[in-house]
Amino acid sequence: MLGGGGHAGTKATVGPVEVGIESLGWDVTWDEIWRESSADLEHKARPGRVARIDRGWSTVWYSPPTNDSTGDVARVRNIGADVAVGDWVVVSADGERIESVLPRRSAFVRRASFEGQRAEAHTIAANIDFVFLLHAIASPPNQRRLERELVLAFDSGAVPVVVLSKRDLLDDPVEEAARLESLRSVAPGVEFHVVSGVRGDGLDRLRSYAAGCRTIALLGASGVGKSTIVNALVGNSAQRTESVREGDQRGRHTTTASSLVALPAEPVGSAGWLIDTPGVRAVSLWSSGHGIERAFADIFDLMDDCRFRDCKHEEEPGCAVRSAVDAGALDPRRLESMKRLVAEEAALEDEQKARLKAEDRRGFRRRKS
Repeated sequence: MLGGGGHAGTKATVGPVEVGIESLGWDVTWDEIWRESSADLEHKARPGRVARIDRGWSTVWYSPPTNDSTGDVARVRNIGADVAVGDWVVVSADGERIESVLPRRSAFVRRASFEGQRAEAHTIAANIDFVFLLHAIASPPNQRRLERELVLAFDSGAVPVVVLSKRDLLDDPVEEAARLESLRSVAPGVEFHVVSGVRGDGLDRLRSYAAGCRTIALLGASGVGKSTIVNALVGNSAQRTESVREGDQRGRHTTTASSLVALPAEPVGSAGWLIDTPGVRAVSLWSSGHGIERAFADIFDLMDDCRFRDCKHEEEPGCAVRSAVDAGALDPRRLESMKRLVAEEAALEDEQKARLKAEDRRGFRRRKS
């Protein structure tokens, strides 16, 4: 993974690749990556961006479809390729399959959720600048889920932004403020936006994140209004929507596959891209770089003042973290949440080591990380 979040202000260029590809998000940094990556290719290759994945097939754009054109599009096999929507790829000389994937600048990765691959990574979206973490303001705040999402978002290399949808369903401004503050308390330093996909509240500000051909990924549970937000941002019915249950505001999965969706140029200037993802019920961690440290920066700051370097923040004397809990400055549930995530990550690392050992015993070639 190269670098971090947005690359606003980077002048788009196409150098050694085809004119027009910059509209898909190609810029000077990709020129450098391409020069290093294309030297090993034996055929005249060109990069394209993965716009959709469907059960072993990838739709690759070399130039995007428009109202006047179908664009330059290929549909190829991706069996055996670690590929995600948003990736820049090279198709084989015969045009049948993805031959290579360019190194990712960022990637939103979680643990695979299906049996048999629990120690495997599942990349939800690649080469993104911002991750919109969607929660419904009309539902009770879920601090623990947001903490998990923030760990994944910080580790992705993109910039997390919390979007609270369904403002039109909450008429009580006092309750809205309380729910907003509840989520803000576990996301220090992160931008928040309260919006309505039905009324259009706050949507222009969300579109502005994609200005300059940047890419946004949306992540949220089923029923938080993701498809409604996508349709409102794009300006058409790009995604089918369903009603939610009255009791808990949960809905069905209406987005069944990740896809790259164009955002209109107006009213914020240069158009950008949005990656919509299916609703994620379980937010399972993958190996964290500094995601936990950044998502729980308030607790890690306190740790610096603990008397002992190996403090477990339980009964040790001189523990600054426990002192903050006792003084009411730190919610003990947040501390326990951090400990659970640290333990979950450690268990995953043990599973990964066990899998690699098993593969070595069977003579399998070790996968590249």
